[in-house]
Amino acid sequence: MDNARFLKFVLGLNALLPLGLLLFDAAIGSLGANPVEYFLRATGVMTLVMLLVTLAVTPLRKLFGWNILIKSRRMLGLLTFLYCSIHLVTYSFFDKSGDIPAIIGDVIQRPFIAVGMAAFLILVPLALTSTNASIKKLGGKTWQRLHRLSYLVAILGVVHFWMIVKSDLFYPALFAVGLSALFAIRIYYSRATKKPLQKPGLAIRPD
Repeated sequence: MDNARFLKFVLGLNALLPLGLLLFDAAIGSLGANPVEYFLRATGVMTLVMLLVTLAVTPLRKLFGWNILIKSRRMLGLLTFLYCSIHLVTYSFFDKSGDIPAIIGDVIQRPFIAVGMAAFLILVPLALTSTNASIKKLGGKTWQRLHRLSYLVAILGVVHFWMIVKSDLFYPALFAVGLSALFAIRIYYSRATKKPLQKPGLAIRPD
């Protein structure tokens, strides 16, 4: 097994470990007095964790030259979608018993549900296009522009979490700080890589 595959295996195993523990605790009835709410919160938090880990791949490459991480990014993104899907299924079928009118009513009456739904709907096309065939079909630049929506998903996810918590804002704030740091690194490198425009009569020496 080469280094890239080993790293992917380690990252994937650690990403799925919380889900395995959750399912084990659910099986033995150790999720507390309100197991559905506990499962919802846990999968929601793991969705945000996985999303920020996925978004951190490019900054870590740029800061430390860890190019090997790029081969794990697609897997991390799909694991993010997995946790988000489990979060939605738990809400839809275990909390709302699959009652579509009740779910629609929640989306209309409870803004944090609407924000969460919007994040999931944006995440769907990102997951569906996480293939080599999609990159070829869409073209590299179009595919990259589409997948930049992952930052919007992260913003909506943090807002969703913030609106749910209401009082104890420590963890939503922690995610907000992490996301802000990723944004700052992205903006810095985006500006640093832009070439200055050459004015008439002036020669710009290449870096």
